[in-house]
Amino acid sequence: MADQVDLLVLGAGSGGIATANRASSYGAKVVVAEHGRLGGTCVNVGCVPKKVMWFGASLAHAVDDAPGYGINVKRDGFDWAVLKEGRDAYVARLNQIYANTLAGNSVEHVQGHARFLDSHRVSIDGREISAEHVLIATGGRPTVPGVPGAELGITSDEFFELDHLPASVAVIGAGYIAVELAGVMQSFGSDVSIVVRRDSVLRSFDDLVRDTLMHELDADGIQVHTNSPIGRLEKNGDKITVRGADGGAIVEAECVIWAVGRAPNTDDIDITVTGVTVGDDGFIPTDAYQNTNVDKVYAVGDVTGRAPLTPVAIAAGRRLADRVFGGMEGRHLVYENIATVVFSHPPIGTVGLTEQQARAEFGDDAVKVYTTTFTAMYHALSLHSRKTAMKLVVTGDEERVVGCHIIGEGADEMLQGFAVAVRMGARKVDLDDTVAIHPTSAEELVTMR
Repeated sequence: MADQVDLLVLGAGSGGIATANRASSYGAKVVVAEHGRLGGTCVNVGCVPKKVMWFGASLAHAVDDAPGYGINVKRDGFDWAVLKEGRDAYVARLNQIYANTLAGNSVEHVQGHARFLDSHRVSIDGREISAEHVLIATGGRPTVPGVPGAELGITSDEFFELDHLPASVAVIGAGYIAVELAGVMQSFGSDVSIVVRRDSVLRSFDDLVRDTLMHELDADGIQVHTNSPIGRLEKNGDKITVRGADGGAIVEAECVIWAVGRAPNTDDIDITVTGVTVGDDGFIPTDAYQNTNVDKVYAVGDVTGRAPLTPVAIAAGRRLADRVFGGMEGRHLVYENIATVVFSHPPIGTVGLTEQQARAEFGDDAVKVYTTTFTAMYHALSLHSRKTAMKLVVTGDEERVVGCHIIGEGADEMLQGFAVAVRMGARKVDLDDTVAIHPTSAEELVTMR
């Protein structure tokens, strides 16, 4: 006899937990099934432990900058074990907080691997659960290309298991994860290279921030090997040789990290018995309301392939619960003008259309850009100067802001408010009429000419 619930959630990552807690607040009986640690990718092997590492890397940079301000300090070694222990303990505390929150909201957490019996029934280690509503929020995992010797490299998941700082690292990939991990490792003292298939990292980003980051990577001593598709990895003593498709050696390093994309976790839950449509790439297509093609079966988060960001999964899940259990008909997430940050060194913040996207959508004549590049005041006395660059993309006679792109110290924090402005349809004149906060880097966004 199957246990009956109102909502069954497969996956206790950010999206699944957010949906479960919100649904329970409306009186729904909710079960969450998860075979791993609570919190999913973000909490355990993603944005949270990565941000901890980024803070550590930023402190290392601050120590390097301090002598310019008359503070006589210098780096005196680095203890990877101390950082790892503190980071892992913090993650463990978050795991427990999630468990306590679920319990406090009367959400039952079932530890185990759920497999579908049909579209509304699952088996979890022998326990059968039936639900009127089912949410698939199983997330994703790092991919590894099928090249010879690929097993010699590690993924971003395994990066967090490293027990020491490698002397040299080759990061293969061009996205968020690649540039973030590269920056962290370089900051702590590793000799770091990035290997990309094409001509740049972050190719989907606006050219101003992309080109500025490429300059800063070079200034930090991180060599970016462009136009270098991977042919194979080879063990060479205590090093790994990364060879290109032409067989030539690209770089040699103690540690190779694959950061070439992620795949959805839909291949081990027996999803075929549900009738839910799954793309050739494994992602689950959904409509604007997170509905799959099967009635009362939904999907949120990385498993959908749409804007794979933690806040997106949370927002989509909460709105889903609002609609299904809270009586808010029509409630759904609008997948437009979603702000995002890359925790590179320096960080990047971006929202809306790139210049190229805006010109393609509105035409060259309708688009105008405002840009500025400068050295932030923080670096007036530091020994390691970094550039800050900003771009506003506007369209039409009213110069409505459709894109805001920032790279530089504080970009990660200053973008949130400007993301609100872009979403509300702010015009360039609205920014111009805003009194600047001085002296800050952010004031440049309201004083550009």
